[in-house]
Amino acid sequence: MRNITFLVLCVLSVLLSSGRVSAEPALQVLGRDFTFPNKIEGFPNRLSDFKDLEINTFVTTDKVKLSYWEAGEGRPLVFIPGWSANGAEYFNVMYLLSKRYHVYVLDPRNQGLSQRVDYGTRISRLSMDLKEFADHLGLKSADYCGWSMGAAVLWGYIDLFGTKGIRKVVFVDEPISIYSHADWSEQERRDAGGTTTSPERMIAAFTTGAPVNSLITDMKPIERSLLKDSPHFVNSESFANEFIRNDAKYTALVLFDHVTNDWRDVIRRKINVPAAIFSGEESNNLPSQRWAASVIPNATLYAYTREEQGDHFLMFKNPLKFTNDLRSFLER
Repeated sequence: MRNITFLVLCVLSVLLSSGRVSAEPALQVLGRDFTFPNKIEGFPNRLSDFKDLEINTFVTTDKVKLSYWEAGEGRPLVFIPGWSANGAEYFNVMYLLSKRYHVYVLDPRNQGLSQRVDYGTRISRLSMDLKEFADHLGLKSADYCGWSMGAAVLWGYIDLFGTKGIRKVVFVDEPISIYSHADWSEQERRDAGGTTTSPERMIAAFTTGAPVNSLITDMKPIERSLLKDSPHFVNSESFANEFIRNDAKYTALVLFDHVTNDWRDVIRRKINVPAAIFSGEESNNLPSQRWAASVIPNATLYAYTREEQGDHFLMFKNPLKFTNDLRSFLER
């Protein structure tokens, strides 16, 4: 009997250390159900239809409580959202992939359901948060996918910690350097993906609604985000807007560091695991994604057409194609 009790205590200790005992159903955390505006065959009509979706938390070493969305069983697959984004936007992607993988989406500090703080607002700290998240879960090897700024968080992770613990890595439509240096040639700008010569004006436009045009920053993501051209995208955005309240005071804090980082050295020299890059014809980032695919050994580029919703939001607008392509890459 004593041995059985000891064994039970050991199991509970392991579960507690991994955060599994405190797992909370998303419906319980969010407090109410949600009905999606579009009924789509093969997808949930309500939040409660995705029964194994959970929202859990952990605390970083600098005392920030971060939330993460979780579902499924199998090989771990970790998503890092872009700037101001959150796990709610991944609802459809998680639903599809959780049938084969143990899927996680980490809400970065100051985003989604994670805590709002005025410190650690640098990509390097977000990369450390990702490392501590993996340690919290006890992940020895996992696949990682970063979208938009989430790709930069992954580049920062690789720069700091290398690729140990990363089995395969995926980057979705993120410029290598948003800031375009005045002494670059046009080819250098295209390869790096530079879109702004004034970080301050770009940040003001994104956070306070200051006047903006294509001379200040790339307007394509803003234009494409306003299109209601995908029922999947409308559903996930409606869900996120219902439950997530961003505060521009906090989301703005990371932007200057994010905009002014140049990751070309990481892209050229430090990615030594299988990599996939997603972009499309409706994204002005496509030239820089082609450059990244040309310098990362054996990288695979997925360039979606206009008809395939090949813009900055391709994974949310066309989740069936994206998840099928992602699975193909991860499983080959």
